[in-house]
Amino acid sequence: MTPEEIKNNLVTPPLDDKQKQLSDSEEEKLVNDAFQKLIDTYIASNHRKKVDIITRAFNMAKVAHQGVRRRSGEPYIMHPLAVAQIACEEIGLGSTSICAALLHDVVEDTDYTYDDIANLFGPRIANIVEGVTKISGNVFGEQASSQAETLKKLLLTMSDDVRVILIKISDRLHNMRTLGSMPTGKKIKIAGETTYIYAPLADRLGLNKIKSELEDLSFKYEHPEEYQKIDDMLASTAAEREDIFEQFVPPIRNMLEARGFKFHIIQRVKTHFSIWSKMQNKKVAFDNIFDILALRIVYVPQKRSDEIAECFQIYGALTRLYRPHPTRFRDWLSSPKANGYQALHNTFMSKQGKWIEVQIRSDRMDDIAEHGFAAHWKYKDNNYTYDEGELDKWVDSIKEILDDPQPDTIDLLDTIKLNLYSKEIIVFTPKGEMRTMPANSTVLDFAFSIHSFLGSHCFGAKVNNKLVPLSYRLKPGDQIEIITSRSVQAEEAWMNYVTTAKARGKILASLRHQRREKVKVGEKIVNDYLREHDFEPNTTLIDKMRIYHGFSSRDELCLAIGEGRMKLDSGDVDILRGRNRGRGWRKYVPFIGGKKKELQNPSDKGNITTTINRKETLILNEETLSKCEMATCCHPIPGDDVLAYITPEGKLQIHKRRCPKATKLKTSFGNNIIATRWDVHKMMEFAATIYIKGVDRQGTLHAIADLLQERPGLQHIELDANDGIFEGRLTFMLHDTDEVKEVCEQLRTIENIETAYRVETSDKDAPK
Repeated sequence: MTPEEIKNNLVTPPLDDKQKQLSDSEEEKLVNDAFQKLIDTYIASNHRKKVDIITRAFNMAKVAHQGVRRRSGEPYIMHPLAVAQIACEEIGLGSTSICAALLHDVVEDTDYTYDDIANLFGPRIANIVEGVTKISGNVFGEQASSQAETLKKLLLTMSDDVRVILIKISDRLHNMRTLGSMPTGKKIKIAGETTYIYAPLADRLGLNKIKSELEDLSFKYEHPEEYQKIDDMLASTAAEREDIFEQFVPPIRNMLEARGFKFHIIQRVKTHFSIWSKMQNKKVAFDNIFDILALRIVYVPQKRSDEIAECFQIYGALTRLYRPHPTRFRDWLSSPKANGYQALHNTFMSKQGKWIEVQIRSDRMDDIAEHGFAAHWKYKDNNYTYDEGELDKWVDSIKEILDDPQPDTIDLLDTIKLNLYSKEIIVFTPKGEMRTMPANSTVLDFAFSIHSFLGSHCFGAKVNNKLVPLSYRLKPGDQIEIITSRSVQAEEAWMNYVTTAKARGKILASLRHQRREKVKVGEKIVNDYLREHDFEPNTTLIDKMRIYHGFSSRDELCLAIGEGRMKLDSGDVDILRGRNRGRGWRKYVPFIGGKKKELQNPSDKGNITTTINRKETLILNEETLSKCEMATCCHPIPGDDVLAYITPEGKLQIHKRRCPKATKLKTSFGNNIIATRWDVHKMMEFAATIYIKGVDRQGTLHAIADLLQERPGLQHIELDANDGIFEGRLTFMLHDTDEVKEVCEQLRTIENIETAYRVETSDKDAPK
């Protein structure tokens, strides 16, 4: 746990009545039962039975945390026990990891040291505990520089021992499961960083089940009302799904039994977060999500060496029972995902006219899909030993990014995130070598993936023997030949052409190197100019020139001169000799003194940030809203799930919680995030933009005009028609999201209008 999480989870005596419910003997039984469950789970696993060392680790942790409690009131030792249980049961780790999980907070929170653990349990367990301890500081604390450094520690530990990250993910999962006792603001902050970093990490390590739970729990605490709505809708349609399942499965079961397979069939319902994400991305209602129900066929191969052939055999038999969807077939057998996932997927039409996704995988594939890289260790004795090269390649790519320091923490987080979440495609080199690239990669990404020199000097490419620009997006099966020239070097525009973390990092590094060289050229020109006019170069003189030309730093001045964007002239000599003052540095004085300090230290009485309590929920009403600014990136209105962010200038910005910028703010500046709640009672109006699309038929525009005449508050209208389809954007002044829904429903009642939903100006699918 992080120090802040520990601080927020601990309570000090006296405890309240609820926390006093258990006697000492009952508490002792609670702890011992949890430990016995851990031992039983471990003994039932495939690992060697090293119960003694686990027991010693438990006893040490129990003594170390004696008398300490979590915010919920339970003994603190229950947390390490829960983390160890997750590591053992849900990830499948062995005794070394279980011991490290039990001891993971000991060095951080008690007087025990690394040497104590090394002496008692050996260097391997001590190193893992130390690795977890190194990343115990807030991954996303108050200072940007410390966030970047801590995030680096988090990722660099993977190159030493991936179990460090697996234990950290187990720790985060238990914290999310027990997040209910935390204040609302802390819930939003912790949920935000979980969605942004820990869920993608779990996904990249193949921990699909844990990834889904982390996303769902984060969604539950960030958007409780939306979560509850989806939960209610899933409950109301459960009987219908059960009926479809009962009719769809028997023919499949009979087919598998007739072929002599040992198998089990699992019904899977799409997670709340996954449903909500699809509703947001596709702009559709719950009723229009057609893949809520999925079926998983897990079989035991009759012969392990024929495992893949048997998987295709089952798929072929299934296509004779139900009609497959022509475009949704996914073959993860021939080309497994980078995290080791293998399966066959397709969507089949049931007899009731419903599309149902079916996943086919062996028991080994299922184990790997649920437990990720840890599951591979169980198959080292057969022909399916995990190729650790894939994990090594990914870790190496992370290390390459971290070896080239990013000047901005947000840039670092974005770059790392690009390397976490990405679907993949298979492409080929000119010699026919197969390479895996993230979906949406360009030829420039491909060039950098081969070698940094190739990327830095790339000026074109041939794809399938045809010339393409650097911005060409790769397609599965493309064969790429990179064309280079030593005279070419990275340009700033290239940042618009790349999507992979490695390419972005290398381009930024090259641009910084070019900038440094140009600054050196500019410095030489400035120094030569000063000497030419009988001045001895020094920082005071250069600052006078900088202020005269309006640059914020000496480097900026030298860069402009080095790039040839400006030249020094007689005006500089006048400034250096104290002439022409009215035109020179005095005009910049107002920007240097007290006013800048005033912005950095907002202590004026009208500033809302001086009066609010960051631990309490901020009520957004007429008075508080007059002192806030609504974020232009997401345009929140009453009814939206929102949060407030205290800017470095001391202003209060209101963002939607699902706004991409807000996600970055939650993960990077969590202590500046304040939970908020609307209380405006339709007393204020806000701009809301609605996107409409439909069939361009005579009378449609007239019907829209009739509706607008009855509906006051229209601010802007934009319509465009092309090839029989029209789309447009209407901006209204409305009170809240309920009125937005009402307007959308009214628009959808107009004949020929197929789609009407609210958009932000940044939405990609909004009309141009």
